[in-house]
Amino acid sequence: MEPVNLFDLATRQSQWLAVRQTAVAGNIANVNTPGYTANDVEPFDKVLDRTSVSLSATQEGHLGFGAANAGLTTKPQEFDGVLMPSKNTVVMENELMKAGEVRRSFELNTAIVKAFHSMLMTVTKA
Repeated sequence: MEPVNLFDLATRQSQWLAVRQTAVAGNIANVNTPGYTANDVEPFDKVLDRTSVSLSATQEGHLGFGAANAGLTTKPQEFDGVLMPSKNTVVMENELMKAGEVRRSFELNTAIVKAFHSMLMTVTKA
């Protein structure tokens, strides 16, 4: 079993959250744009499943295989609600709920990293 580097995991999640926040902000900005399709990112657990950890080159003669890029990009959301006459698929209530989820996730991520950092500092001072 490989050790889990909490700081790398937290960094990856904060990158994912930043992309999701950008997608939500874009959806809110285009709520009145005719024909606009709402975007979102895939769930973070799927990003983690697709991200593999592999060997990395530490010297010039080594083969260069780093961690796989998880491809944090937005994609159109599947819309199963009632389509507006303008063919816009953004539902403002859903986007505001997503924005709240992103904020809470950022706060949790920061609190976990801060606690882990504090534990590491306590161990190194002893």
